[in-house]
Amino acid sequence: MSKEFSELATGEHSESNKPSFPPYSSPTSAVSAEETRILTEYIQQKNLFHVIRRDESRRKTLLLKQFFKMKRHQQVVIISANKQNETITTEGKVAAIGRDFVMVTDLKKRIWIPYEAIDSATIPFGFPTYSTPHQHHIYDNQLQQKLVLRFGETVASKDALVRQFFEETLHTNLSTWKGVWVEVNTVESSVFGKLKGASKTVCVLQRNSTEQRIPLSEIRSITTIGLASLWKRFGKQVVTACSERIKGWRA
Repeated sequence: MSKEFSELATGEHSESNKPSFPPYSSPTSAVSAEETRILTEYIQQKNLFHVIRRDESRRKTLLLKQFFKMKRHQQVVIISANKQNETITTEGKVAAIGRDFVMVTDLKKRIWIPYEAIDSATIPFGFPTYSTPHQHHIYDNQLQQKLVLRFGETVASKDALVRQFFEETLHTNLSTWKGVWVEVNTVESSVFGKLKGASKTVCVLQRNSTEQRIPLSEIRSITTIGLASLWKRFGKQVVTACSERIKGWRA
């Protein structure tokens, strides 16, 4: 009996005596799976509002984070503050939810928005409130079993799982996108360049062999720049520089 139990727990059993079910851990609840899921979501939401009532300073961050988690891989509309007395509307699919930011994507770009810059977030009118699993499913027939029995090893092997189970900060997420051309919008200005790195306090951009450090506290959004848009930006710079030279010669 002890030998059979050991084989079942470790999954080491002969083909002839192979059980019809995988070696999962014991059930997490005495009720049905659907009731367990509903009860779990209810408890999480009750706990969330208990925390908010105890510490109002965390209300905005916790509510935004929970909202985006509920809308992962779904279309959302974000109203955020871009410049003084000006707001912008961003629409896209929720791709990553961090400790202090959300990243959304569309067909052309990725956009990072800190929670502090967000005024409100909702879903666009006419869009379904469910996601399309075939677009983001991680194809692994034994993924559930691996997560139960070898959680750390399984999650560490896939970046998508790391982002799903662990809350990254803005600077740690940006560090994984080094070399990408981005546009950084702050309260006062807009700067573009190649993302060289990020720390807990600044985002570092590089352009024309010069570096520019932008405080993370001043960032309102970061957007990736496509190749076509990048050439247009450099073309405008060349035209502007030539125009200034011509004006100088005429003067």
